[in-house]
Amino acid sequence: MFLDHRTIRKFSTQQVDPQCLNRLITVAQHTATSHFLQSFSIIHITDSALRSQIAAISHQTYVDGNGNGELLIFVADQYRADLCADHPNQLSSTDKFIQAASDTLLAAGKPVVPVVNQGLGTVILGSILNDPKQLISLLHLPNLTFPICGVIVGYPDQKPNFKPRMPQSLMSFDNTYHLPDDWKTQLTDYDHVIQHYYATRDTNQREETFSHLLANGAAHTPKKRSELLDALHQQGFCLK
Repeated sequence: MFLDHRTIRKFSTQQVDPQCLNRLITVAQHTATSHFLQSFSIIHITDSALRSQIAAISHQTYVDGNGNGELLIFVADQYRADLCADHPNQLSSTDKFIQAASDTLLAAGKPVVPVVNQGLGTVILGSILNDPKQLISLLHLPNLTFPICGVIVGYPDQKPNFKPRMPQSLMSFDNTYHLPDDWKTQLTDYDHVIQHYYATRDTNQREETFSHLLANGAAHTPKKRSELLDALHQQGFCLK
């Protein structure tokens, strides 16, 4: 079931039962976390105007409301720990941010399998960070919290083609990082697979290869993402 997982960007108008959504949040809560500090929070976006503003930040129309699934924002959270800390600012280190960010990302991915088993679908949104300062303001996030990703959960209104993954030999190694000697040949072969996928998939067909995606992905970084480090400092993170 998990290997058949697909990202869903179009959802039906069927509402997700509140009890079902609560169970999924409970599943996320049961994620293994660093030192059992549970350094994350989840914000369910129910206000349609707020969701439209988040969609504008994401530059993704499907993030908007109109029954298109339920939007959850996963937030790295050291604020609670700071309220209990013996010494001010002891949670402002890069280490503590990575700890919280890791907890948050693990929690965001945890409900994926139970979601599929219940006939639901998800899309994980890194695009909420296209304007981090605005999002922080919209969500009224306190010091030592930071938005990491969004997750939309809903009933799929599409069945997209499965995206073929790269050969394991190009990304899974023993003991040290070491690409195989024939990595260029393997990558070329994979380019042909991806080229066929994009040319023949059901929607949004285009000419594309994986090598091109790797080489040109950075060129499409939204302008406001350059403010990520400044936004982290604003929130009290990565100061040492």
